[in-house]
Amino acid sequence: MNNLLSVENLSVAYGAGAPAVSRVSFAVGEGSVVALLGANGAGKSSIMKAVSGLMPSTGAVLFNDEDIGSLPARARVAKGIVYVPEGREIVGELTVRENLVLGGYQKAASERKRRIEMVLDLFPEIAEKADRQAWRLSGGEQQMLAIGRGLAADPKLLLLDEPSLGLAPLLVRRVFDRLATIRAESELAIVLVEQNLAVTMRLCDELHFLRGGRIVGHRSAEELKDETARQEAIDAYLGAAAA
Repeated sequence: MNNLLSVENLSVAYGAGAPAVSRVSFAVGEGSVVALLGANGAGKSSIMKAVSGLMPSTGAVLFNDEDIGSLPARARVAKGIVYVPEGREIVGELTVRENLVLGGYQKAASERKRRIEMVLDLFPEIAEKADRQAWRLSGGEQQMLAIGRGLAADPKLLLLDEPSLGLAPLLVRRVFDRLATIRAESELAIVLVEQNLAVTMRLCDELHFLRGGRIVGHRSAEELKDETARQEAIDAYLGAAAA
């Protein structure tokens, strides 16, 4: 499998303090799902923002073998890298459909319309409320809209930051079921930031564990199907809170 994204010795610092991310390296193959797991403050979101061009960093970020480290966020979106941030950040006063139009603003009108209809087919919960203001949606529906807005841009790589945050378990399962459908029907690659190992394993191929801005461990999802290996990973990298 060819690597779509290669991150090499990535470091991110806020001001003169200790780095939030220190010399992190990982790769994402075409059509694969790679998870970054760790507690709050482990550096996961900083990595996502650096890859998407929203935060300055050092090291190398290669996309389709091209060094994109100097490109602004908008140029990275045009190349196919789309970031869905923690907290959703939808535009509440706009309708569901208008939010999706924003997601596909770089596409030609006909392609944008096709992508929006695809998203509404994938998420019937929000399709029924397409002309409703986004703030009126439930938390789970807002997360579906945030993911759908990212998909409207026709990404090659989707960066998903804590999609389960604040959702009830039933809604988490529903959101991850839709992500699994996307995986099955496309060549979309995903980098998934999560704290929840159980839901992450339903979707991903590889998992990298972070602590203090560094990658401290790596496992394949296949390895973690074994209950003993899974518990060892939790104990070693995530702590009891992740169990």
